[in-house]
Amino acid sequence: MNLYEIQQHNKRKSMLMLAVFLFVVLGLGWLFATYLNNVWILYASALFAIVMNVGAYWFSDKIALASVGAVPIDKKDNPELYRLVENLTIASGLPMPKIYIIKDPSPNAFATGRDPQHSAVAVTEALLQILDKKELEGVLAHELSHIQNRDTLVMTVAVVLVGFISILADMFLRVSFWGGDRDSGKANALFVILFVIALIVAPIAGQLLQLAISRKREYLADASGALITRYPEGLASALEKIAHYGKPMRKANSATAHLFIANPFGEKGKSFASKIQEYFSTHPPIEKRIQALRGMQVQD
Repeated sequence: MNLYEIQQHNKRKSMLMLAVFLFVVLGLGWLFATYLNNVWILYASALFAIVMNVGAYWFSDKIALASVGAVPIDKKDNPELYRLVENLTIASGLPMPKIYIIKDPSPNAFATGRDPQHSAVAVTEALLQILDKKELEGVLAHELSHIQNRDTLVMTVAVVLVGFISILADMFLRVSFWGGDRDSGKANALFVILFVIALIVAPIAGQLLQLAISRKREYLADASGALITRYPEGLASALEKIAHYGKPMRKANSATAHLFIANPFGEKGKSFASKIQEYFSTHPPIEKRIQALRGMQVQD
């Protein structure tokens, strides 16, 4: 699959995610409207689904940046960082993205935006402090590769949809509780059943939605970034430093975890439980990424 095919595949995946979300919400709305004999529930569900889909496509990048406390900067705020990004965009043929800083003592970074013309790159203060120039270039090239591959559209849309899954479950629970006869044993039984289902299904649905974003995207962005810099060791060394730090970010959350270059919850130890958890992680093992980078043959 070439770069163009990857970009088209990611666009289709984003549209599919939005379509599935729309039909799931409408289906749940219809079920609740039928059960409670209240057509306004269906209308509210339709409005909610439309608003969320529009918001996920047009505003998901702003939501993601705000959720981690990212602050925009200009060239005068950090000339060296700005110059590095500028040089890499020229090398990759991308337009200049907006640059954000996250005030966090954990080294990490991510890219977001629905397309290269509306993109942004965010890095933590700690990342700027612990990496040298070549390592920082590697990380920035990795993030620009996500933009180039259109990964950011899929990844950022997922932020909004995962976040609103829990809101959706809570909304229907409240509707079922207040919409029926609270003195009715049937209504109380329905409330209990829905509460249990919501507790079980909501986090699973969110995890499945994140896992729909192939973890291969990280390997591809690693390789693409290394081709931009012509120096795979820069990113490999940066990943080693990030993994060595190992502590979670202050505002780490499951909705945005898949955006970051490394797991924002920190690198876990090699216990049996952590190995099982790798299968459900949004990131491939960082050791395998480093190994792949150091096995690359980049020709000048």
